[in-house]
Amino acid sequence: MANPLYDNLIGKHATNDACFLRQPGKPTVSFRQFSERTSQVANLLLKHGLKPGDRVAVQASKTVEMVILYGATIQAGGVFLSLNTDYKKDEISYFIKDASPKIFVCDPQKRKELEQITGQVGSQVLTLDKNGQGSLQSQANILSKTFNTIDRRPDDLVALLYTSGTTGRSKGAMLTQNNLLSNARTLKNLWEINEDDILIHALPIFHTHGLFVALNTALLAGAEVTFLQKFEITEIIEAIRASTLLMGVPTFYTRLLADERLTAHLAKNMRLFISGSAPLLADTHEEFTRRTGHYILERYGMTETNMITSNPYNGERRPGTVGKPLPDVEIQINDTQTGRENADGEIGMIEVRGPNVFKGYWNMPDKTALELKENGFFITGDLGKLSSDGYLSIVGREKDLIISGGYNVYPKEIEDVLNELEKIDETAVFGISDNDFGERVVAAVVMAENESFDKSETEVFVNEKLARYKQPKEYFVLKSLPRNSMGKVQKNELRKQFSM
Repeated sequence: MANPLYDNLIGKHATNDACFLRQPGKPTVSFRQFSERTSQVANLLLKHGLKPGDRVAVQASKTVEMVILYGATIQAGGVFLSLNTDYKKDEISYFIKDASPKIFVCDPQKRKELEQITGQVGSQVLTLDKNGQGSLQSQANILSKTFNTIDRRPDDLVALLYTSGTTGRSKGAMLTQNNLLSNARTLKNLWEINEDDILIHALPIFHTHGLFVALNTALLAGAEVTFLQKFEITEIIEAIRASTLLMGVPTFYTRLLADERLTAHLAKNMRLFISGSAPLLADTHEEFTRRTGHYILERYGMTETNMITSNPYNGERRPGTVGKPLPDVEIQINDTQTGRENADGEIGMIEVRGPNVFKGYWNMPDKTALELKENGFFITGDLGKLSSDGYLSIVGREKDLIISGGYNVYPKEIEDVLNELEKIDETAVFGISDNDFGERVVAAVVMAENESFDKSETEVFVNEKLARYKQPKEYFVLKSLPRNSMGKVQKNELRKQFSM
């Protein structure tokens, strides 16, 4: 046996002194140093009782040390669970109680508050701050730089990421060694990522895009990564001068286009700009080409499947589409009523099958059975159509999921919070088009009798309950919500009304 993901991503680079991670103003980290530090943290995880299949959950700032924790969890046979740094206590409580991690890593300032939760499931707490310091590092630094990698099978779990649908509670997508490794191999080959590449990484690492698509492909290829805390326009501009790859969300590209420093000369060393996690407007695609001479490569994926399609590296990158199915991935566009496969050009439900498709939802066998069919096809919940030459276009979502800045936003969760306010009678949360974020979250509210809407009071209340990206950017006060004959709120009518 072996540990396929660790062996291919980290183990094979154990003697490579080339730069892996480069951060502004900080020492570089070579592949050899990364491997040694990963082994130290893996020793620490075992010291704290981690066994194969145990979960390691982390809610911490984006640091090199968090990437090392990811590698160490793989090496030690654990299951990595990364949580959005913006989640509040009530949200974290659900994830901890559901996943029951053996080890939970958080910012030192949050330790006392979160220990009340972790204590209920027996999790051991380690700390990691925004500078990469904390008990995780101090305890690991004194341990051996070698580690006997734990054997794992290709179908063993290696990651658990939570994703929101439009009904019910958040679902933990169970991802296997082979899910991640097969997808990384396919993308590396398709996008021709190699050891001469320098990738600009300004994405979060609690998300499939930044954690798996960006880091796994760079590790597999032995590429260098310019590791940025976040998207900051001047840092990105400077990084573009000396890099070859950028993986981003549409917001990255709209913000770059708003800066006069973005020119063809600036991007002369760049080989590839990639966009995903939310739809890229055709206008953005075309304006970027006009300004830089580069055609953005758009692709499509989701937490449960990793990447599904991609526009070609060599060939037409067609605006308004997310390209063709990856070489080892099958797509069907099926009628939402009959389940039968549609003809080219007909809109239907996107279903996908391949080695990239997850194993199911954690602790949710019934939900898994509903969405992961016996024939291996996963029902994505997205509506799309295929052209006669195989390009996929996403035309909408079957339900009301909002994607804002690349993050999934679950309307009912926000509605439940707003409805806790006694002054509010009922609410409807929905997304409307936004040039920067793709969609922005907004809320229509109906006030209780003789009550008036207080925006400041509402924002303070919501801020205590929800991550910032979930918080409504606008509130519309209505006398009543539009409903159909069955009493269901017609959010499509609200979108039409407020998107004008």
